[in-house]
Amino acid sequence: MRISLWLLFHLLLIIFSATAEDIDGSSSIIFTTLGRANYAFDIFSLPTSYTPEHRDEIVFTDGQSVNFNGYFPLPSSSILSLLLPNQTLTLDPTPSPPLQLLLYVTERYGSSNVYLNVYFNVDDSSPTTRRSILEGPSRIQIPLLNPKQSGGKISMKDRPSVAGEHLIYVSTHEDSEVPRKSWTAVYSTNLLTGETRRLTPTGIADFSPSVSPSRVWTAVASSGDKGWEGEIAELNTDIYIFRTRDGSERIKLIDHGGWPCWIDDFTLYFHRKTEDGWWSVYRAILPRLRTIRTELVSIERVTPPGLHAFTPAASPSNKSFIAMATRRPTSDFRHIELFDLERNEFRELTRLISPNTHHYNPFFSPDSTRVGYHRCRGSSKDGTGGPLIFENLETPLKDLSLFRIDGSFPSFSPDGERIAYVGFPGVYVVNRDGSGKRQVFPGMAFSTGWDWKLRGVIYTSVGPTFAEESTGVDIVSIAVDEDGDAGYPPYKKLTVGGKNNAFPSASPDGKWVVFRSGRSGHKNLYVMDALEGEKGGLRRLSEGKWTDTMCNWSPDGEWIAFASDRDNPGGGSFSIFFIHPNGTGLKKVVHSSEAGRTNHPWFSPDGKSLVFASDYAAVSAEPISNPHHYQPYGDIFTAKVDGSDIRRLTHNSYEDGTPAWGPTFIRPVDVVESPYSMARCSFDDCHWLGQANSNEVGILGSHPGSKPGSPNPNVIKC
Repeated sequence: MRISLWLLFHLLLIIFSATAEDIDGSSSIIFTTLGRANYAFDIFSLPTSYTPEHRDEIVFTDGQSVNFNGYFPLPSSSILSLLLPNQTLTLDPTPSPPLQLLLYVTERYGSSNVYLNVYFNVDDSSPTTRRSILEGPSRIQIPLLNPKQSGGKISMKDRPSVAGEHLIYVSTHEDSEVPRKSWTAVYSTNLLTGETRRLTPTGIADFSPSVSPSRVWTAVASSGDKGWEGEIAELNTDIYIFRTRDGSERIKLIDHGGWPCWIDDFTLYFHRKTEDGWWSVYRAILPRLRTIRTELVSIERVTPPGLHAFTPAASPSNKSFIAMATRRPTSDFRHIELFDLERNEFRELTRLISPNTHHYNPFFSPDSTRVGYHRCRGSSKDGTGGPLIFENLETPLKDLSLFRIDGSFPSFSPDGERIAYVGFPGVYVVNRDGSGKRQVFPGMAFSTGWDWKLRGVIYTSVGPTFAEESTGVDIVSIAVDEDGDAGYPPYKKLTVGGKNNAFPSASPDGKWVVFRSGRSGHKNLYVMDALEGEKGGLRRLSEGKWTDTMCNWSPDGEWIAFASDRDNPGGGSFSIFFIHPNGTGLKKVVHSSEAGRTNHPWFSPDGKSLVFASDYAAVSAEPISNPHHYQPYGDIFTAKVDGSDIRRLTHNSYEDGTPAWGPTFIRPVDVVESPYSMARCSFDDCHWLGQANSNEVGILGSHPGSKPGSPNPNVIKC
């Protein structure tokens, strides 16, 4: 088999960049992503003629990575001659199976990329040999995007498709340079030369591209230049079309719509939330005129009320039906269904074979005989592939390693050798190489912080998260290296009265702990004695009818960083402030616009920088296309302590938060699977996808473990 030299070079470059060990490293950042450890997505498909008697679900991807948002190119596409010269492809007419090519997004080697899976005839002497798509020797996997094509920048990739020699896809590698404006744009990369062109105009955010059957037009869901207004459900996008070759002749086609797909060059399907509260699929018919205007587009609702229907897929080779994901009132799971356009009736597919699993974002084979989707693969047959305690991610900073932890609120011990985190419930400690995991506190807790002087002492907040000011939450210290009753180390309660005391952080000299408390009726900052708690001394640090929270003491003891909504109390916006331990020198350091959310600050070991979670980069994908995230816009950033040099570290459509910065460099490789049996696929569908006309709910603040059903997130106080 021959692969183009350019592809071979960039495959080696990607693998080398993901495994290189000669990094001049000095420190590590660790953070959490809500639910991500349990995704384990793979691409599957079912025949459109599926019946329960003929279970013909096929998995197409590797069973190891997180693989999603697939696309089946035509086997006769010029992509084959470009990438696989002199190969004989098997166009198997039998049901097992006829598909030979698959494009999809994958997260592996610590980064996001678009891969092409090719299923071919490896027996050149016998071109009629038929190979099953599941036979390993007949499949190769090719990464299609080289880091050089984005200037070596980290990015998220999404919604790939092919137009002739070009790959059309979403990337987030270009900074919008405006707070709370998405970095998401559509790009075109020539698969032969690697030349990349941005199709989305500068200053615009485009999502969910779809190329028309003729390849002339690409449709996108776009927020235009209006930025992002903080929606956690529907992004209030409009649908635009433009020339696929260069992004020219951009036209606003539809007000209020998302996830476009073409069935022919004059017919589009898309989803939107209707006035009756149901998400529904709509059809737009374009005028057969040289000049297209919005008012000439005919729009009609396709799916009826009574169920949610979204992320539609159409097939140009069979216009009698479309596919979509649905959420019916009788189910807690989303499923793929076909909708007969002539009879106006649904036909179920995935619920018949896996009723208690979520299925996402369908797409058709070129001949319409199969419909693809991604779902969680569950546990592997050989017992491997469980959730990693730490998962390495690529980072733009060479002296830093970046890890996602399967937990929340992590913190490093002063020597960097151990990490504490919470598991909802429970507080855990693990060695920095992922070994030695043990539970040191069994109850519900959130936030962790180590004492700088007393070896093996951790501070945490015990009680419910996202609670009112008067709720019983207290600070405790845990002596993790000592033996206590009931098999757990001893702990000491440091606060009294239970007035929502949380987010403790110890001073570098080991004498004091700063924390937030709701004892006055508002969440403000207090400082207490580290050994005896508030009984040994208590001082109020901030005062006002707002929320000051998520505090962290600087390594030199000069500053306390914290998140506050004092600019707009109760409005939901948070910025990062600094204050001296004596209550002087208050200053705002980082914010992501007047309505933005920037929180969970943590100092670097040298005290010169901060890591924090923020919505500075807005959203990177339509939230409804993903599992539930309380805020589908959190990313991890660093900045200098004066607020300058803001750098984005994570690029995805998930909820990243609760970062911590440690003093040791953890080698950038994935770190051991969890030693405990964990349920895979244990994540929820979007909580705001309730039945129509019910009150939408949400949670603010990058806090996994919160409960749905709280009031509007704009008034939640963390």
